[in-house]
Amino acid sequence: MKTPAELFDFPLPEELIAQYPSETRGGSRLLLADRKGLVKDLMFGGITELIDDEYFLVINNTRVMNARLEGFKSTGGQVEVFLLNKLSSDSFTALTGGKVKEGTEVTVGEAVIRIEKFLDDGLRMVRFLTHTPEEVMERWGHVPLPPYIRRDDSAEDKIRYQTVYAKEAKSVAAPTAGLHFTEDTLGALKSKGVEVLEVSLDVGIGTFRPMKSEHLEDHHMHSEQYNVSGETADKINSLKKDGRKLICVGTTAMRTMESATDEKGITRSGSGSTDIFIRPGYEFRAADALITNFHLPKSTLFVLVCAFAGREFMLETYAHAVREKYRFFSYGDAMFIR
Repeated sequence: MKTPAELFDFPLPEELIAQYPSETRGGSRLLLADRKGLVKDLMFGGITELIDDEYFLVINNTRVMNARLEGFKSTGGQVEVFLLNKLSSDSFTALTGGKVKEGTEVTVGEAVIRIEKFLDDGLRMVRFLTHTPEEVMERWGHVPLPPYIRRDDSAEDKIRYQTVYAKEAKSVAAPTAGLHFTEDTLGALKSKGVEVLEVSLDVGIGTFRPMKSEHLEDHHMHSEQYNVSGETADKINSLKKDGRKLICVGTTAMRTMESATDEKGITRSGSGSTDIFIRPGYEFRAADALITNFHLPKSTLFVLVCAFAGREFMLETYAHAVREKYRFFSYGDAMFIR
């Protein structure tokens, strides 16, 4: 019997959708959701009191690209090019807004980009004719804020929509649970003996899209690239063997760990592509706890947290968050599920 997507819907007042980050990084609220049934309201700074050397963290160190490019055709028509995946040193897959055809050239700042080819699923292959993609994004690119943030990006977003540990720019959305961590918070955890290990998953545009299928089983996840180094895999396996509990910082870290870990609980190193869709009934191989933001109704990420903590408990916890006016989504508050 198929599982209706409607089971993962919940009412959410629009005013709770965060349009800006908290005043200071790490200044958000934190909802502790203990799977034994406890729910407690805290501030994110209190995370250091909840985590000791019984645990270790796995974080996603991907960096967000300034992937949204605003340009013009020779006719003067405006075109938006939203870069997705790098294909070569001068080409990307992309989405485009505005009327274009194969061969259309778009001027972005001083650069020229050609719409090279139409691909499946509304994607385009675009080629950079005069500048490197990295230079264009750095000089003229915009932060790809999610569509539910109804404002233009600002200079502040280039800082606050990145984690403090972000490295290689390959993502079109931030691993948002990590946005709450400051260098001081990470340092305080490390001083308590909490290991902090890095993996990477290049967050794609499909991760945050609501499900359009009536049943979970009919939804297809877009694949994303991940990497777990040999050193990190060895350390994870050693810590697990010692009885330490793995906290995934964000659903992207969880999806990486569940993709890289086999049925026996052994984490394998290497790069790969994952389209894993974690839903109720899934048997977790790696994750023992999760730090995450609050997710969209009927989204694959809300389904994931329901798989991890139980649907009824998550619906009750989210209802509590709504009553207490927690801030939702990418720039919103955090939850620690243990």
